Amino acid sequence: MADRVKWGVIGSGGIARRRTIPEGIAAAPNAVLAAVFDVDAEANRAVAAEFGGAAVSCIEDLLKTDVDAVYVATPAYLHREQALAAARAGKHVLCEKPLGMTVAEAEEMASAARAARVRFGTALMMRFHSQHQAAKKIVEEGGIGQPVYSRAQLSCWYPPMAGAWRQDPALGGGGSLIDMGGHCADLLEMFFGPVRRVSCFTRNTVHAYPSEDSAVALLEFASGALGTVDAFFCIPDEGSKNALELHGSLGCILAEGTIGQGAQGKMTAILKPGAGGYDAQQSRETSGGIGISPEPVNMYRAEIEAFSRAVLEGREPEVGAAAGVRSQKVLAACYESARTGRAIEVRC
Repeated sequence: MADRVKWGVIGSGGIARRRTIPEGIAAAPNAVLAAVFDVDAEANRAVAAEFGGAAVSCIEDLLKTDVDAVYVATPAYLHREQALAAARAGKHVLCEKPLGMTVAEAEEMASAARAARVRFGTALMMRFHSQHQAAKKIVEEGGIGQPVYSRAQLSCWYPPMAGAWRQDPALGGGGSLIDMGGHCADLLEMFFGPVRRVSCFTRNTVHAYPSEDSAVALLEFASGALGTVDAFFCIPDEGSKNALELHGSLGCILAEGTIGQGAQGKMTAILKPGAGGYDAQQSRETSGGIGISPEPVNMYRAEIEAFSRAVLEGREPEVGAAAGVRSQKVLAACYESARTGRAIEVRC
């Protein structure tokens, strides 16, 4: 059995060039870059020259090579067509989120992979963050008691730019909610389990492009816990701490900077052995807690290594098609809530 997966990349510019190729495919010991394609031929040749592999002139030529897996890193409106083509060519597929533009497209992509008997993964790389994994273990072991409330924040300053597909819902499916809020909602489900109902507000508070620049969603989990996601394209980078909060009956986990593209942020657990009695003074400690600082992990490398292992071992990937379909269902419910002004049940 081969010990490295040969990777092809569709959309070698953007996130692939910035992160996934240099930090993931080129760095993973069980992966090798074999072929790349991008509509920007000059940029595609530059990626091939820097990281190896063949620069091909079209997707059809890439799929004719002997690559084992294809990483789809193009704008969302292209995901369905390209993922279907790769699956039908017998290539395993790792697709950037969101999986297409709608729940139906995501389900079609998952179905095509099953029919072709290829592995399908969703690129939700923040699940691999070592601090997120440590927090997940604490929650699963009952460290914070009964889950009560969670919050995930991911915001940035994203002014109008010519050709920015995330600013056009016809190309990206939406704006700040689907682009950044999707990561946040996925993480909160990883910690607290499935969301059953959402209530959401979206709008353009600052920027006038077609996609929303502001989104806040209230999540009701099947467990009864509540959560919020806030994702904005109109808050200065310096002001957004990318907060993560996990609160329970016996304590909480508080973090800044773990949500995003970096390998490590600041995370603290404040845990109590018992609930205790009522404190009428409501006194608060402003410091303390236990620092959660496991060995940092590059999320892009971890994501590629995990998917490559699944391919080499002939099993389902850790973050498969189901995760991408589920993310689309939660997001679809959020957008419907924002459109109708009603709380919306998430499809099973």
